[in-house]
Amino acid sequence: MDSQKTNSNFKVKIQRFGSFLSGMIMPNIGAFIAWGLITALFIPTGWLPNESLAELVGPMITYLLPLLIGFTGGRMVYDLRGGVVGATATMGVIVGADIPMFLGAMVMGPLGGWLIKQVDKYFENKVKSGFEMLVNNFSAGIIGGALTIIAYVGVGPIVYTLNQTLASGVNFLVTNNLLPLASILIEPAKVLFLNNAINHGILGPIGIEQAAREGMSILFLLEANPGPGLGILLAFMLFGKGMAKQSAPGATIIHFFGGIHEIYFPYILMKPALIIAAIAGGATGVFTLLLFNGGLVAAPSPGSIIAVLAMTPRGGYFAVIAGVLAATAVSFIIASIILKSSKLTGEEDLAKATEKTSALKGKESRASVLVNKGETEDVKTAPNNEIVKENVNKIIFACDAGMGSSAMGASILRNKVKKAGLEIDVTNTAINNIPNDADIVISHKDLTDRAKAKLPTAVHISVENFLNSPKYDELIEKLK
Repeated sequence: MDSQKTNSNFKVKIQRFGSFLSGMIMPNIGAFIAWGLITALFIPTGWLPNESLAELVGPMITYLLPLLIGFTGGRMVYDLRGGVVGATATMGVIVGADIPMFLGAMVMGPLGGWLIKQVDKYFENKVKSGFEMLVNNFSAGIIGGALTIIAYVGVGPIVYTLNQTLASGVNFLVTNNLLPLASILIEPAKVLFLNNAINHGILGPIGIEQAAREGMSILFLLEANPGPGLGILLAFMLFGKGMAKQSAPGATIIHFFGGIHEIYFPYILMKPALIIAAIAGGATGVFTLLLFNGGLVAAPSPGSIIAVLAMTPRGGYFAVIAGVLAATAVSFIIASIILKSSKLTGEEDLAKATEKTSALKGKESRASVLVNKGETEDVKTAPNNEIVKENVNKIIFACDAGMGSSAMGASILRNKVKKAGLEIDVTNTAINNIPNDADIVISHKDLTDRAKAKLPTAVHISVENFLNSPKYDELIEKLK
């Protein structure tokens, strides 16, 4: 029992960590796509080469994207004030290293938000009237400046050391003919945005020497094979959820045809277990290339399937295409299993069955009360949870990031409200941003306690599934 409880607690911690990462990445997916489009179009080997516009690529990935992540992480911890300090601290890791500092931003952003939050708590009710703005501005400036220096001196070198360690490991596998195992290091390194350092710093020079000697090299496809990322994105298209599923088709096109592999990294960061799919897909692709003696005459740039085929030597197309397809198939199968199993468990299946019973019965069934254990009772027995039509002007759907599932749930209920002829505002937001004027807050049952803590004065409704809950119809009937 103790070991089961420990495993359960560990699983919850991992889920919370993944949710926190998702909250930093998902709001910035549009910026990643914008950078991917500009890169695919305007770099020298892109679709529309343009030397002037290509100058946007470096600053965007070096400065814009890490700063956005740092700001978002700080804001998640302590609203706009935390976001400002988090972004300021992120600048230290950006300047302190010569590789894109996405990992550093995920550390410094939340850390900056947390520290300024603690400082504000310390000074609460201790500042004399009239000095509030002075203290607030200087405390944020001092904390932000100090963290920037610490990040510059400390975090940058740590990430650089990590990069060197990974590169040394890959070189060892290459020199000892253990190429399929190289994916164990390459795929995680790619997700940490260390792909360019490994590809151009280690694999490229060795591959050029090998190609000059043998006419081609498999090393050019260890990192550039689009198969592992393609399989993961296809799995999100079919089995993903919310915004991740909606954005996957566009990301797939940019990744596979545009050759911008970085576009799928945030999807793995959302659900870290998917790194298993990437590693297995990469290893399968390398094994297939070895089996059929596949390789390229030069490094494909960008890693588009078009560039890969263009660099394929005469007579080598079957081997290269087989390597890409094999990697895609394996990563797709494993990613699909992970996505499906992470969404559905026996407990959730049972809960959905009882919700269907409630829908057929027209009211909450006894089984549903037992399965949801207190979920319905919270709504019905709390003295301030009486739903009166005249008192309801705003309904809020709340989830971790305020996107994806809550947006789809809000859309479903908004249509029901409109059909019922009710003039009620239905929107979605992150739990940390629930507005004070919300009358009803709808959240997933695992997040309801957090939502209640944020706005205890509202009526709170828990659901098992944002996309299909009989409680929507029950709420509409009460509002009628």
